[in-house]
Amino acid sequence: MSFAIDSAKLSRSGVDFIDEDRLHTLIRRHADAAEVREIIAKSMCKEPLSVEETATLLAADDPALVEEIFAAARQLKRDVYGNRIVIFAPLYVGNDCTNDCAYCAFRRSNREAVRRTLDENELRQQVLALEQRGHKRLILVFGEHPRYSPQYMAECVRQVYATKADHGEIRRVNLNAAPLDHEGYATVKAAGIGTYQIFQETYHHETYARLHPASTRKGNYLWRLDGVARAMEAKCDDVGIGALFGLYDWRFELLALVTHALHLQKHYNVGPHTISFPRIRPAQGVHLDEKYLVADPEFKRLVATLRLAVPYTGLILTAREPPAVRREILALGVSQIDAGSRIELGGYTEAGDSQSMEREQFELGDIRTLDQVTRELLVDGYIPSFCTACYRLGRTGEQFMEYAIPGFIQNLCTPNALSTLMEYLIDYASPETRKIGEAVIRCEVEKLPDGERKRQLLDRLHRIAQSDERDLYF
Repeated sequence: MSFAIDSAKLSRSGVDFIDEDRLHTLIRRHADAAEVREIIAKSMCKEPLSVEETATLLAADDPALVEEIFAAARQLKRDVYGNRIVIFAPLYVGNDCTNDCAYCAFRRSNREAVRRTLDENELRQQVLALEQRGHKRLILVFGEHPRYSPQYMAECVRQVYATKADHGEIRRVNLNAAPLDHEGYATVKAAGIGTYQIFQETYHHETYARLHPASTRKGNYLWRLDGVARAMEAKCDDVGIGALFGLYDWRFELLALVTHALHLQKHYNVGPHTISFPRIRPAQGVHLDEKYLVADPEFKRLVATLRLAVPYTGLILTAREPPAVRREILALGVSQIDAGSRIELGGYTEAGDSQSMEREQFELGDIRTLDQVTRELLVDGYIPSFCTACYRLGRTGEQFMEYAIPGFIQNLCTPNALSTLMEYLIDYASPETRKIGEAVIRCEVEKLPDGERKRQLLDRLHRIAQSDERDLYF
């Protein structure tokens, strides 16, 4: 028995827009160096690429030409985002689930998984623990289950925002949860959520059907594909899409992600706020065909090509990856990472130095502390940013693009990144990280042009360092 949907509940663009034959044909195309360089030049002008142009970049097989793609991705990242890296943390609220996804330890048929939903006090304790480490931005993660209704998720969001201690507060709550109907999205939007994130997992229809039983809600491909479009129609300004790489040919999935982004741009005048590209990781009781696992060289191609294809979309590199891989991939276009992450239910207060697979959805590759990750970013020349100003000032959705496309966003984001970094250094950082961070701030301020904005920033940095004033954003 398959899960049926009411077509009237789909978005106005609610059709299956993934043309598999076309994408497979594009994967097999060939391209010469001149064509590839022409497309690189278009991307460097900050113009989104078509699916065909993206496929042409994937067709480059000369090592020297591939290095040109990498160099262009590095430069485009600097041009659009500067050297900022936004930091967040995931917080799993409940892992009850009615789905039976073959790659997930939380699937309903896995009897060894420890099932748990945080109660009100447990949720508060997790948030306090994250705040005491310095986090300002969370993504709440829920299984797909009737108990995790839009009303329940909205109440969790409100509770997170209300949980504060000393200088600790969460200023931005995103959601990673099941697709909703328009009314459900409106409910969570009213609670003040930021981005609503839904991964298609795989865009390949046969693979999707094989991994997601038709008897489950997630088994309906179109309902999930249409999920972020409904969110946008319900006034959720920012949405996030993604694929789980390792389930099918990575080139197909990449072209499908670009197709999805262009579909949203066409129908809603703005693409996804973020794109995620996690690689599949070991999970309790999961045994998958290794045919489509993505090796590190291909992973680099994937990230660099995505950056060139979608210049203004945030790219999220998760803690699924080990530290060395994260360090190398960051420069190729990543704008957001999670840090200090634990994905066990209750993990921020109960987990030790090792992972507990029966309590996790999958195994993480990087469980370093927020302080350790922040220090490495600083050493490598990045500005760790805890800024959430744009979201609270309404610079989201189409308006964000209006700011970002001309490049003006750096005039706002760099000062805000530096002020939130100063907050972290004063309130939470280890002495070693604070010393390195303060030197980085001095260097970055020196780079800013003289004028009123620089004067204001210096004043705010001084006030943060010398008083209890916080959240002094532009």
